[in-house]
Amino acid sequence: MVWVGLFGGPSLGQSISATDLSNVRIDDLTDDQIRAYLKQAETSGLSESQMEAIARERGMPATEIQKLRDRIANLDGTEADQRTSAASSKIRSEREIIDSLSAPTTAAPPPMDSARNGGLRIFGATLFRGASPVFEPGLRIATPRSYVIGPGDQILIDIYGKSEEDHTLSVSPEGTINIPYIGVVSVAGMTMEQATARIESSLATVYSAIRSGDTKVSVALGDIRSIQVTVTGEVVQPGSYTLPSVANAFNALYFSGGPTENGSFRDIRVIRNGKEVAVLDIYDVLMNGFFSTNIRLEDQDVLMVPPYQNRVSILGEVKRPAIFELKEGETFDHLLAYAGGFTEEAYRARIKVTRQTDKERRIEDLLQTQFAHYTPRLGDRYEVAPILKRFENRVRIEGAVFRPGDYELSPGLTLSMLIKKADGLKEDAFLNRGYILRLQDDMQTEQLSFNVAGIIAGTTPDVELKREDVVTIASIFDLREQYTVDIDGEVRFPGQFSFAEGMTLQDLIIKAGGFRESATSSRIAVSRRVKNADPMSQSAQTAEVFHVATGGELSKADQDFVLMPFDKVVVRTATGYETQKTVWVEGEVLYPGEYTITRKDERISDIIKRAGGFTPFAYVEGASLKRTGAPDTLRPAETGTERTRKELAQQDEYKRMLTLRQLQNDESVIDELAIDRNTNNEFVGINLERIIKNPGYRGDLILQDGDVVRVPKELQTVKISGEVLAPSIAVYAPSKGFKQYISQAGGFSSRALRKSAYVLYANGSVKSTNRFLFFNNYPPIKPGAEIFVPQKEIKEPLTPQQLLGIGSGAASLVAIILTMLR
Repeated sequence: MVWVGLFGGPSLGQSISATDLSNVRIDDLTDDQIRAYLKQAETSGLSESQMEAIARERGMPATEIQKLRDRIANLDGTEADQRTSAASSKIRSEREIIDSLSAPTTAAPPPMDSARNGGLRIFGATLFRGASPVFEPGLRIATPRSYVIGPGDQILIDIYGKSEEDHTLSVSPEGTINIPYIGVVSVAGMTMEQATARIESSLATVYSAIRSGDTKVSVALGDIRSIQVTVTGEVVQPGSYTLPSVANAFNALYFSGGPTENGSFRDIRVIRNGKEVAVLDIYDVLMNGFFSTNIRLEDQDVLMVPPYQNRVSILGEVKRPAIFELKEGETFDHLLAYAGGFTEEAYRARIKVTRQTDKERRIEDLLQTQFAHYTPRLGDRYEVAPILKRFENRVRIEGAVFRPGDYELSPGLTLSMLIKKADGLKEDAFLNRGYILRLQDDMQTEQLSFNVAGIIAGTTPDVELKREDVVTIASIFDLREQYTVDIDGEVRFPGQFSFAEGMTLQDLIIKAGGFRESATSSRIAVSRRVKNADPMSQSAQTAEVFHVATGGELSKADQDFVLMPFDKVVVRTATGYETQKTVWVEGEVLYPGEYTITRKDERISDIIKRAGGFTPFAYVEGASLKRTGAPDTLRPAETGTERTRKELAQQDEYKRMLTLRQLQNDESVIDELAIDRNTNNEFVGINLERIIKNPGYRGDLILQDGDVVRVPKELQTVKISGEVLAPSIAVYAPSKGFKQYISQAGGFSSRALRKSAYVLYANGSVKSTNRFLFFNNYPPIKPGAEIFVPQKEIKEPLTPQQLLGIGSGAASLVAIILTMLR
């Protein structure tokens, strides 16, 4: 025996008798010794339960048997792939073998399609997807009553009622069981039903209450025996398998992975003792849900899967396009049933058949009348085409009818009848003309016009319709511009509105939300299109303007002004109505902040007085006026960059330099804060010192809404930027001039345009460099000024081709001049 040979071998290093296993210690065994046991067990033909019974007879303790079982389970978890082979027997407990028959696995499925059949699947192959010989526990099944008991089976006897007793008995090799107090009972070769009757009869000789019914007997099957089955032929994993004795032919086929791409699904033979005892047809379960010949296997049975004999493919408009295997005598009707029948879009009158001959391929037409007796051949390919995507009796009506769409072309259908089918014309239908788009016999289109009103009234001859006619009746609104009116000015919601007949000026004002507070109802302008202007007159009228006065209550009046399509209405602002306009005074004044302009002629000097005058630190000469040119109500929302720029503008030079240094790592912010030299300067150069001394003079500007007057602190720096070697900020010194500050910044760069250098003063004024003869007269420098040196225009050097062209042109010009002189 394997266990005896394993634990009695010299390799264990233990002194153990082959007949006495009481001293075996599983903890002392190595993994290699356990693997050696498994290899010997796979060739022994005994189940684990049988080997465990032998070990108990040899004296192995139950605790050591459990340890051995746990060691085997651990090795199974880590080395299952190495020990799994398609050709080797798989020995597990009987219950585990039964469980494996329905357990999902991830083994490679058999081929599902064939390249030579256009990628179609083999019908039935998906049934074996995931089949694998790896045993997985988890299934418990009841023993069939027709099960034939044999040696190795375990019988469970339960006596209950007036007497209670239970026995677990194994069927001996002689086919008997030994029931305590009863004796030996032969059960081999009996079905479970027959064995139950015999056992109950034997027990009744001792337990008399069984005959009266006061004591009951239950007989069940415990552990069952294993059988060896060989699966051969065109299967994915042929070989010898150890299966439970309740396994049937399909179980073995599934266990082996199913037929290969070349294997038959309909001629699977069960061979017992050299004779064919059954033929399994997989299509039985695929089409009907059960097997008619799925017999239970016995020990040493052979399951043989031969190659297929007749396989055809069907594709197109069938419910199960696939490759099917047909038996002898089956017709196209059987094939169609296997394919699930036609789809709704199938063209059933004729099917194209591609057939293989001994020499070449040929095309045949299979008519619907031939389905019942047409016999498919090996390699046939059937293509079911869809029906044509066209209508045999369709007409269509579109446009101003109540139910546009497709309609049946009944015999004798006319245009007026079709309009009635569509529930008639809508009220906005254009009655003067409609048209029919007709498809001619050569598939070209023609258009037929008709009088809609005449067709409805019956005064015009009716038109008989043809297949695929499209009738179009336009709406009057489709044939003109959409009528609108516009309103602008002092209303709450100015814009464009749809025009309606009879709309008055008051109606439009109400649609626009009514008047604003600033509106005047006594002077409203309405401009209207002119349709008959003289095209030859230079002073021809291009629009007609009406001035209308309405009441502020917008009440209904008999003399309401009636609007026309495309009128434009402008509601004027009331005379003398003014909204508050504000300016900002910032910097070194006593009361900086926002001030409202109180007079139309209020000037800078007036607002400085209202701000309380200057503080002792005010640098009046550097005061500036910022005028954006647009009122605040029209400016976009202030962005973060704009706020930063505004904060920088309000800081003195030293703080501005510190802020810029803090932001120097953010290049995007620096780029946005940089001054665009090509845009207009928003600062207006003012001389605030002179304005204060001479109020009202020409430089004392009248303030506008949004102006910002800023009086900085005394500035002590000068900024040098542009094309200098080291742009920087220098300390202001009255003794230094333009050149000294340039020298302090490292001097001009090689790209500097010196003659165009300029100075931007703190008050926003700019002075450029003047040129006298060959000398540059640079502007003076004041505190807070910025010196900027622009860059020369970069000129690309002339290429040799350009030089050659210029030389050739000059030579030609000289030649022409000499010719003229001669």
